[in-house]
Amino acid sequence: MRIATWNVNSIRSRIDRVEAWLARSDVDVLAIQETKAKADQFPMERLQACGYEVAHHGFNQWNGVAILSRIGLTDVRQGFPGMPSWGEPPTQEARALGATCGGIQVWSIYAPNGRHLTDPHMDYKIDWLTALRDEASGWLAADPTAPIVLMGDWNIAPRDEDVWSMEFYADKSHVSPRERAAFDAVVEAGFADVVRPHTPGPGVYTYWDYQQLRFPKKQGMRIDFVLGSPAFAARVEGAVIDREERKGTGASDHAPVVVQLAD
Repeated sequence: MRIATWNVNSIRSRIDRVEAWLARSDVDVLAIQETKAKADQFPMERLQACGYEVAHHGFNQWNGVAILSRIGLTDVRQGFPGMPSWGEPPTQEARALGATCGGIQVWSIYAPNGRHLTDPHMDYKIDWLTALRDEASGWLAADPTAPIVLMGDWNIAPRDEDVWSMEFYADKSHVSPRERAAFDAVVEAGFADVVRPHTPGPGVYTYWDYQQLRFPKKQGMRIDFVLGSPAFAARVEGAVIDREERKGTGASDHAPVVVQLAD
C-alpha cells in the first residue's frame, strides 16, 4: 500500500498536475491540503475519474483538505472534537479531515500558519495543535493497536536541519520553541515521524517559497510530515519526498511525501 500527503496550493490551479501525478505515482491514498475551494468548486468528478473515492472539506478560497482513496473511504469526519475556531465570528476552519481507508484511520492535516511570533494567529496555532494532540491521544488510549496516521502540512520545522538557514528564520514563525514543543507533543503522544528515518537530512525539504529562487537555490523547509501510531509505523517499509514534482511550470510550492506500507 502506498499512502501520500501533498499541499497542492489550490486544487483548481493544480488539477492537471495532480491527475498526472496520480497516474504515475500509483498511490492508494492521498491526503491533500490547501485546496482553496468551496464544495461546488472542487473538481470531484475529475478525481473520481482517476479511480478514487473522494472526500473534501472546504468553505472558501482559503484552507481546505481532502482525502482520495482507491481502497475504500468510510467514516468521514470533518474536523475533530475540541478543534479551536478562528475569525469573526469564530469559525472552525477546514483544516482537518478524517476517514477510514483500507482499515487505517487517515487524517489530512493543515495546521494554522501562525503568521508572526506575536500575532494572535500564533496562539490559535498552538491551541489548534494542542487540541489535536489531546484528541489523537484519546484515540490511542481507546485502542493502542489502531493504525492511525496524521499527515499533512504542519507549518512547523521541528529541527534546525529542517530549514535552509536558522539565522534567516531566527525571528520568524515555524521554528519557535512554542511551535516545536506543540509538534513534539504530538510525537510524544505516540505518533512517530515515519518519513525521516528513510529521508534523513540535512538539506531535505518539502517546501520551497516561490520567491527569491528558493527552489533552485535549495533553500527550503521540511514542514510536511506523516505521523503514525505504533501499529501504522510498524508497517512502514520506506518513504520518499517527490522533489521532482516541485519542478516545472505550475508546480505547487510543496512536494508530495509518499510512504510505502506492508500489506
